[in-house]
This record gives sequence, structure tokens and C-alpha cells, in this order.
Amino acid sequence: MPGTNLTRSEAVERAECIRHVEDYHVELDLTRGERVFGSRTTVRFSAAEGASSFIDAITDTVRSVTLNGVELHVEKASDGVRIQLPSLAAENVLVVDADAPYMNTGEGLHRFVDPVDGEAYLYTQFEVPDSRRMFAVFEQPDLKASFRFTVTAPSHWEVVSNSPTPEPVRVPGQEARSTWDFAPTPRISSYVTALVAGPYQKVADELVNAEGRTIPLGIFARKSLMQYLDAENIFALTKEGFAFYEREFGCGYPFEKYDQLFVPEFNAGAMENAGAVTILESYVFRSKPTQATVERRAITVLHELAHMWFGDLVTMRWWDDLWLNESFAEFMSHLAAAEATDFRHAWTTFASVEKSWAYRQDQLPTTHPIFADISDLADVEVNFDGITYAKGASVLKQLVAWVGQDHFMEGVRRYFAKHAWGNTVLADLMAELEAASGRDLTAWGQAWLETAGVNTLSPEIETDDDGRILRFAVRQSAVPDYPQIRPHRLAIAFYDRDGAGELVRTHRAELDVDGELTEVPELVGRPRPALVLLNDDDLAYAKVRLDPVSLATATSCLKDISESLPRALVWGSAWDGARDGETPARAYVDLVLGNIGAESDASVVQTLLRQLATTLDYYVAADAQPEAKRSAAERLWALVHEAAPGSDSQLQFVKSFSALASSEEHLDAVAGLLDGSAPIPGLDVDQDLRWELVASLACGGRIERARIEDELARDTTSTGQCAAALATAALPTPEAKAEAWESIVVKGTLSNAMQQAAINGFARVHDAALLAPFAEKYFEAVPRIVAERTHALAQQVVVGLYPARQTTQAMLERTDEFLASLGPDQAALRRMTLENRDGVQRALRAQAADR
Repeated sequence: MPGTNLTRSEAVERAECIRHVEDYHVELDLTRGERVFGSRTTVRFSAAEGASSFIDAITDTVRSVTLNGVELHVEKASDGVRIQLPSLAAENVLVVDADAPYMNTGEGLHRFVDPVDGEAYLYTQFEVPDSRRMFAVFEQPDLKASFRFTVTAPSHWEVVSNSPTPEPVRVPGQEARSTWDFAPTPRISSYVTALVAGPYQKVADELVNAEGRTIPLGIFARKSLMQYLDAENIFALTKEGFAFYEREFGCGYPFEKYDQLFVPEFNAGAMENAGAVTILESYVFRSKPTQATVERRAITVLHELAHMWFGDLVTMRWWDDLWLNESFAEFMSHLAAAEATDFRHAWTTFASVEKSWAYRQDQLPTTHPIFADISDLADVEVNFDGITYAKGASVLKQLVAWVGQDHFMEGVRRYFAKHAWGNTVLADLMAELEAASGRDLTAWGQAWLETAGVNTLSPEIETDDDGRILRFAVRQSAVPDYPQIRPHRLAIAFYDRDGAGELVRTHRAELDVDGELTEVPELVGRPRPALVLLNDDDLAYAKVRLDPVSLATATSCLKDISESLPRALVWGSAWDGARDGETPARAYVDLVLGNIGAESDASVVQTLLRQLATTLDYYVAADAQPEAKRSAAERLWALVHEAAPGSDSQLQFVKSFSALASSEEHLDAVAGLLDGSAPIPGLDVDQDLRWELVASLACGGRIERARIEDELARDTTSTGQCAAALATAALPTPEAKAEAWESIVVKGTLSNAMQQAAINGFARVHDAALLAPFAEKYFEAVPRIVAERTHALAQQVVVGLYPARQTTQAMLERTDEFLASLGPDQAALRRMTLENRDGVQRALRAQAADR
């Protein structure tokens, strides 16, 4: 679509021309049917007199455009994406009257119909460039303004925006329609404005903040989900977050109220709309969740709350600093969880989940510096990645260790005090951190923020005949493509057995490591311990290797390490070795299955089970995979019975077992759980678990479509519809795969949630040969899909349907041919394809090592 890809140079030029945006009045009519809504925008702004510019508006129809009382020729002014504004005055009033389309992609104003009650539910998702899908707007973060929304909607709806919800007024003569006229917002960026509308139901609470203000709190969900909403838990967590952030930031909550709205078919985990946070609806638990999922919801709630200050109150000038926006919230959410809530082991989860993601992303051929060069909106969309979130947050954690947490928070307080309601760049924050800590961060910033790649740290230890350390050093290395050697603040810990036989920390040294080799004289003379752990407490961002003695200890006694964080670090080191092809994949499988039963941290268990599945599908030698999977399923089934009845681990082991089950014996066990003929003590087979068992039997060829339809009749919710779509696409027949392909690729009419479910089912096979006929079709189809569909839908297809299970040299070569055919205007597709290719290349290396 022409003009959709705003460039940074265009944004700079427009900000020089549009010198100040005073306010928007956005009038929306949500009663015009299922396809479009009415959108009338009045914007007041000052500009360079006589200059020309444009405003963004993705529309279905533009009825009129009036600039300073003069009606412009619509066909000449608007192309459906931008509206040209000629001959601007010093002070301007623009009125755009249009119809805009509802979306089913999770972008713009998304419309969803609940199959339970037939009601429509709407919500907005505007980050990065999609407020222009709802109203005419200067769509860039540095053109802040005040926004006033006036919304006409069905009278029985709830309507929520950034400002407190006003009393609706019935439309005269039309009792079924009412109008909500919201008060203007403070000056914010358009991407954090919001509208959520529909017959949502609300639970209300309030808090008194540090300034003595009463802040109304609300939690919203669809009517059909309210019976499952644990609002009390979410309110308690929110209040803990409020108290922590106001204290640490030295700044009161900046908005009038705080609503959290659980919305359907959401693409992300949540979105930091000012005072009206939208959250993935899956976080309303209608079945027993794993504790890992409960913790992830808590981190998400705290992440979005941190954005109210960092992102909404103070906002980046351009998307170059997207990483800082997200990394700061990610770091602060884990800090708040660990220091102010019951989730005291949040840093273990961070090491296991976030850093694992960061290390993976940073070793892809598409890795980039944390401070990325974002030249246009297309760059932003593909940079919502593990560098932006996880590596950035990891490096912030390193920075906190580097300058000290007290100094870091003092710098943050100065930053908020100086820049409230404004726009900033990275240098603004760094200046305050330097002033607070007294440390020059220029070299640190260059090393960590302007270069890509991850370093590896290894211990070098020499001992005498009595086992005393004669020399201890830390060796730092880098890969040839990214040779940067960086400064690290880290801790080195010694672990030995205590009287109870557990491995406990007996000594810890914290120091700065820089250069290729750092000697550590303070450890000389000490007895060599059973386990030496570099990067204890996970302060540094680096892959860590164990020396041979420590590796032997960890392999045989990992479950004996008493604390969860060092266990997670050892797990991470083992996973790196398997992914990098340094250790055999089957040795990693044995390590996981031999120790996971004793792992007490639910998030670590979840991560390990996901990594186990990846190892079995991709890293184990191809001819050994069937037996390795059968054996792993057998061991998981034993772990199910060894786990405490009703425990979180029992539930996770059942889910992992059902995904692997392919033999008749194992599928019999799944069927026995589903029909109740072979129950497991303590295991509640609720509806969501039933769907996982149905998908297992579908993939294993043990049930047909009619049985899936029977299950859907039990669960007619949107969750049930997605689960049925997944199970149907997982049926192991050429006909079922062809039908799923037709629906996803050819017709392309599925919503974002249904498309993702169908993709997941299509890709779920025990015999990868079933997918081989679709490999060439994939390369033929994806250029058209990327050109025609929105980024969210296209990315699902490009990543989810890539023939990764055809793990052969021939697939690498075919992918290279495809890459060679792409033009310079297909950068997003090129990046996704390079990342897909890297997965196959890495799998081939790992399989060679496993052989």
C-alpha cells in the first residue's frame, strides 16, 4: 500500500514543519455495521507558514477533508493512507470525515464476535503505526498532543479510553445508542491512546498513591470469561507495583485512573496504553494454569505498569530507542517482582526465559546492536525481537551492576523529573546515570549498545597436587563476525556439598572482567570446589562454559544445587552447548530427563520442556530421533507418576508427554486420560487439558474429525474454536494438511488467532515427510502473502509454515535460492527467511555433533 512505510527522514521533516500539535477531537461512530465505523477527526496544530505536509489516515472512504475552512478535493488529497496538506497557515484546524475498516488482525481497531453470546467486542492496538487505522493522526511519537474521544456505541456497552469513562448520554430518539464524551488526555503519543468497547464487564477497586491521590482501578473481561477472573490477585499485584514504582521513580503515577482490560485475539502479551492497558485474554485462567504462566502474567502486569512512567510519561523521540522503552520495562518488572511481590525468584525466570531468548536472537545472522538503526516503520516491526526486549533488559541489568542499583535509580529519578511529558533520546538517560554514579559511560555504551553478538566466558584453572588453586583466570572470546570484547561486572562462585549433601555456595567474588584474559588472584590458594560457576547471580550478559570438573559435577548432580538461580545458569550453559553443537544432543536429553523431576522452579521446568522438544525434533541425529522420542516419552510418563499428585510439575509433564506420544501404548495412555478410564491421582483433566489430549490423539491418528467436532460441541467458546482448528489441522493425512494449507495460505480469511492455531496444527506432525509436498508451495506463496497481508498475519505464515522440519542440505540450498530472488524492497521477508534458514543450519550442525 503506498505511503504506509513512514521513514525517519520523513518524520524529522514533518516535525520541523508541524511545530506543535495542540489537540485532537476524535468522534467515532461504532454503530454503522460489522465492516466499518465512522471516524471524524478535528486536529489543531501550528506549522511553518506556507509549507506543505501530510497526515496519516488508513481509511475505507474519505467523505471530506477541510483545512482552515477550505474543503480540499478528496481524490487528490487522500490515497487511503495519507492526506496531503498544502499551503499550511501558522495556526491550523484540520477536519477529516471518513469511514475506517474494522480489523481482524489484532492491529488498529480489532472487532471480535464472541461465539458464546454473539456480542461484538472491540479493542485497539496501535503500536507501532496503527492509530492511523482509527483516526487521522500525525503518526510519530514525538508529535505529542492531547486527545479527546467522543464515542457513539450501543447503549449496553462499556466504553473505555485513556481518560476516566464519563456517563453516557442516550442519542435522542434512539434509545439503543449512546454517546460517551471523554475528557481530554494529558499530552501523550498517539500510539498509547486506546479505545476498548463492547459489553465487557468490570470489577472495580482503588488505591491511594504516595501523593495522597485516590486512583480508581478497573479490571475488564468479556462476559463469558468473568466467572474465571481472579481480580483480587491482579489488584493486589497492581498495588504492590504502584507502591514500588512510585518509591523507586520518585514520581507519582501520572494518569487519573488505571484500567487493565483482558481482550480477545491479542497478538502480544499486553500493551501500555496510558491508563488503559490491554492484556492477552489467555491470562484469564479458565483451567488450571501452570505456575510458570501465573508468573508470566505477573511480570506482564508489572511490565506494562512500568511503562506508565517510562514510555507514556516520558517517550522516545523516534523508534531507534524502542529497545530502551521495552528493556527498561522488562528489567523493572523483574526487579519489582523480586523485591516487592511473592515472585521472589523472578531473576531465575529472567535467566531461564529472557536471557535464553536473548542469546538465541543474538546468534542469528540478523542480530543487530541494541541501539538499532531504525530508518522506517518496517524496521520497527521486525525489531520487536529478543534484542529489543531480552538482550536490552539483560544489558540494563549489567549496567545496574556496573554503576550500582542505588545510583541507577537516582539517575532514573532525575530523568523523570527533568523530562516529564516530553520526548527523549538515549543520551538523556545516560547523562543522568553518569551524573548520579560519577562513572563515564561512553565506552560502556559503545561496547554494549552499538555492537552486536554475545561473548563467551570460560574459566582457566590450575591446581597443585592437593587440589589448591595455583592460577585462576577468565577467558573471554567472541565469534569472528562480531569480535567485540566487552567489559563485564560479574561474580564467580564456588559450590561444595554441605552436611546434607546439597551443593551450596561457599565463596563468592565480584569483579570487573575486561579483555580476552582476566586474572583473578584473590581465588589463588583456595581449595578447588566441586563446581565453579562464572556469572553467579547472573549479573553479566554472556554465555558461560564450565570447566571439565564442574561440568562433570553438574551433569551428575545438577539437582543437588540448592538454589534455583545457579541451577538455571547451569541449565543454560548446558543448553548453549547442545545448540552450538559442542555437546551431543542426546546427552542434553539425558541431562534434562535425569534432573528435571527435582527442579522446583516452574518457569525453569517449562523452559526445559520446550528446549527438550526442540532438541528431539531438530538436534538429535535424524536416524536416532524416533527412538529418542519414544524413550523421552517413556521417561516423561514415569515422571508424571513420580511427581506429587496435583503438582505443577505433574501437569507440565502430562502436557509434554501428550505432545510426544506417538506409539500405540503412549496414545492409549492419552486416550485413557481423556475418557477417564485411566486417571492419574491428583490430575484434573479440565477443558484446556482435554484439548491438549485431543490434539495429541489427532496428531497420532487415533481420532477423526467427528471426534474433534464432538469436543467442540462441549466447548463452543473462542478458545474451543481455536483448539479445534489446531487439532483438525494436526490430523496426519495429506487431505487434512491440504485443507489447512488452503485455509491459511490460499483463502487467507482467518482472524489472527484462528490463523495461528491452524498454523500450529499444520506444523504438528510425527512424520515430517507429511509436510514435504508443501515446501515448494511455501516459497511460491510467501512473497504474495507479505505483499498483501498486514505484518502480523504475514509474519505468522512466513515463520510458522517455513519447512524447517525438512532438515536437509537441500532445504538450505533452496532457501538460498529464494533469498537470492528477493529484491531490496523485501527486507522484512529477507530477515524472516534468514532467521528460518539459520534454524536449519544450526540443526544440521547439532545433528552432526550428535552422530
